Amino acid sequence: MATIKVKQIGSPIRRQSVQRDTLIGLGLNRMNKVRELEDTPAVRGMVRKVQHLVQIIEENA
Repeated sequence: MATIKVKQIGSPIRRQSVQRDTLIGLGLNRMNKVRELEDTPAVRGMVRKVQHLVQIIEENA
């Protein structure tokens, strides 16, 4: 199972509610929080949607 580690680097303050909801869907709700998520097309799409607020730290195959 491939996984990716995603870190929240931006604040959702003054962002669209869709972007805030996407961060919550990824399990990110605080600055500098890191989550390890399964690498699926749905997760990649969510990360791409808020790419200015998150950073991919590590990708494991």
